[in-house]
Amino acid sequence: MNYREREINPDVKCIECKPLDSIVCTECGSNNIVHDTARGEMICGDCGLVIEEHIIDQGPEWRAYESKEISKKARTGSPAHLMIHDKGLSTMIDWHDQDIFGKNISPKKRAQIYRLRRWQIRSRVHSSLARNLSKAMGELDRLASQLELPKDIKEKAALIYRRAIKAGYIKGKKIGATVAASIYAACRLSKLPRTLEEITKYAKVKRKELARNYRFLIECLHLKVPQMKATDYVSRFADELQLSIHVQHEACRLIEQAEQKDLILGKDPKGLAAAAIYITGVLEGERRTQRDISRVSHITEVTIRNRYKEIVRALNLKIDV
Repeated sequence: MNYREREINPDVKCIECKPLDSIVCTECGSNNIVHDTARGEMICGDCGLVIEEHIIDQGPEWRAYESKEISKKARTGSPAHLMIHDKGLSTMIDWHDQDIFGKNISPKKRAQIYRLRRWQIRSRVHSSLARNLSKAMGELDRLASQLELPKDIKEKAALIYRRAIKAGYIKGKKIGATVAASIYAACRLSKLPRTLEEITKYAKVKRKELARNYRFLIECLHLKVPQMKATDYVSRFADELQLSIHVQHEACRLIEQAEQKDLILGKDPKGLAAAAIYITGVLEGERRTQRDISRVSHITEVTIRNRYKEIVRALNLKIDV
């Protein structure tokens, strides 16, 4: 179909809008269709019939062979990002006093660009909400980097904070404590084990304040947080203790046996995971001290010993401690 036919009958769907596997050659009936982007033609791979020509190329007219060239020649910016207070949709004036051709700007123009740049920065953070988000997103990025959290967790934490501030729940509360609570809630929602003690260590807030803000967010935003299980902590604790995969599997199996004996009711899952790792390490010849496990799991040695004795007694395990 040429351009004139499309202008006369616009309701007819052009052949280039269809997927290649649905196009059939009118000469031989083959569906082996080749799309030649260089010539702008659609050719049958069996008989060589040109099915369509003068196809419009929807891609860019420029070529780039490196990532720097792509970012330099692209005419669009980055997509919306929740980690930036304005989602990255505002414009930016570069600090290099050069024009698009790389030539230096005259002193008269330089003073004008300096004033424009200053007002542009002021306009980006023009309200109390924008200032709050700017400070909160910077704190969130810092805290997530120190905790080594993946990008999806950071995005989820930023979304939780934005929902809370949009609903007006942040008024009168510390930004750092609310950001830490958002990160902890995002970790819990994604079932990524992070303890309150770990977040408190880097968030510069007390554990009690962090827990209070977390409960407040859960209640106000009606978040359905799944219950953490002891098996969710095993792999992370075992990796930090440099234990083998076999020990991790055996520790999870031990926790499942303890669950059948109703030993997990009312118990901290971190303590059960630490005790299971200690028992499995002794049984499999990869012994780790209770002090090392306590340092990794942030559980006291007394709690590890209590859970250890309960599991050994209930499962009738013979361990040479």
